[in-house]
Amino acid sequence: MRQWLFAWIAAVLLAVAASVLTAARADSDMDAQIRDIVTTELGPTATAADPGGLAAAVYAGGRVAFFNYGFADTAAKRPVTSDTLFNLASLRKLFEATLVALGTERGELRLDDPVGQYLPELHGDYVRRITVSELVNHTSGLLLPTDHPPWPNETFSRDQFIAMLNAWTPQHGEQPGKQRIYSHAGYVLLQLVLEQRYRMPIATLIEGRILKPLGMTSTFVPDRDEANRAALAPEIMQRMVQGYFHDGTAIGPPGNQQSYYDFPGTGQVFSSARDLGMLLRAYLDGAVIDPQLRAALQTTMHESFRVDAKFGQAMAWEHVRLDGVTVVDKPGGLNNASAYIGLVPAHRFGIVLLANRGDYPHEIARYRILPALANLIKTQVH
Repeated sequence: MRQWLFAWIAAVLLAVAASVLTAARADSDMDAQIRDIVTTELGPTATAADPGGLAAAVYAGGRVAFFNYGFADTAAKRPVTSDTLFNLASLRKLFEATLVALGTERGELRLDDPVGQYLPELHGDYVRRITVSELVNHTSGLLLPTDHPPWPNETFSRDQFIAMLNAWTPQHGEQPGKQRIYSHAGYVLLQLVLEQRYRMPIATLIEGRILKPLGMTSTFVPDRDEANRAALAPEIMQRMVQGYFHDGTAIGPPGNQQSYYDFPGTGQVFSSARDLGMLLRAYLDGAVIDPQLRAALQTTMHESFRVDAKFGQAMAWEHVRLDGVTVVDKPGGLNNASAYIGLVPAHRFGIVLLANRGDYPHEIARYRILPALANLIKTQVH
């Protein structure tokens, strides 16, 4: 009897071991296929002939894989790594959208609150009717001179910005909430609303409510110094990329900040592929201790305005319906930086691309890499 029991236990252990080995091989095969898809598509976009470099993070199957190409600083021959710090440009809007969603989750503000409730100095006929929701999903209708070419050469103080908002009238019959118009000014106004509601700087809000809870220790919302650089400790600045125009011309020093608004909080966020890999995990697998923050991250991705049959708008995020897959993504760019984050929530995978040059072709992720990964995962599941 005892020999039979030992034999049975041994057989069970062998079966379990075989199952684990089979699963490990399947995971390894999946990882290899994912890596092949990503490197095949990214490699030609970041060659030795291209300026700067590229850092990418891909989250799939509960794991993050990193891909690095080229140089953080070409002259110094400093290579890009997963810990190199890039300018996120308009990816910053995702953090402000999360603050709004978290505020509504905690009952601290409402999406239908008019902005004048927080900023009484807004008394213009149009702007005073705009709500928090319309700012966060780009349906406010606002389109200031700082939103489109020809770009202004001057900067604007907070008082000048408020004056522009009060004087603004729609050019083509826009109405709050009735159309989707991408608005940088709308998010600067949203920053002021959040700062007034919580009586603290936007950097403090992002750090305390999002970055620290997620363990994102290499994401920074710095002030600007007199040279329009990020004001950070020297050891952090050493990790910053040099930014390049798409023709290879260096633009600004490492940590260059760009803004038409000359008041605190209007610069950019800086982060690494490794830190944003943690953000991918939080969006896709709910790796957040605080259930309210987990809910807020999910809320930001919900489509709230349908643009047309293919495109929709969420809180900062954009929805793109392709054949057999819906991509939820956000691109960002300056003349010396490009950034992209794209998710396929239905299959729990996503990608981050960070480049230190303007006009990096991030569309390759939306239209080629993410659909290819979706097809791969569907095939493996079935």
